[in-house]
Amino acid sequence: MASRIRSVEYFHATVKDRPGEAYQLLSQLAGTGVNLLAFSAIPAGVEHTQLMLFPESVEALLRTAASSGLVLTGPQHAILIQGDDELGALADVHHKLSDGHVNVYASTGVADGQGGFGYVLFLKSEDIESASRILGL
Repeated sequence: MASRIRSVEYFHATVKDRPGEAYQLLSQLAGTGVNLLAFSAIPAGVEHTQLMLFPESVEALLRTAASSGLVLTGPQHAILIQGDDELGALADVHHKLSDGHVNVYASTGVADGQGGFGYVLFLKSEDIESASRILGL
């Protein structure tokens, strides 16, 4: 599989930091047919967690949020890369962006254990257009 690179939108919701919060939200989304391309949870202070949702369909996520009272912040923009897990794949991406003077301020990735990987690049809004051009979007 060749790398697939695309611009994606994501939203975040802040919830109490307690067991079951992510499960409740993810179950609700699945129950309404919202498919996620990626998901992340990070601490947001002492008592809260920020859940980041990367929906396949922004419209489906927004419909579910509106009907359930879920408060979302966004959209924000990121770049999602999926491809073959080859030695140096991430270094190549960062090299191209560095040569183009684009700063990656955060990223997260995972190998699937079967030869593939997924990688999310978080960029400042003013760098999205340059990064997209550099990465061939």
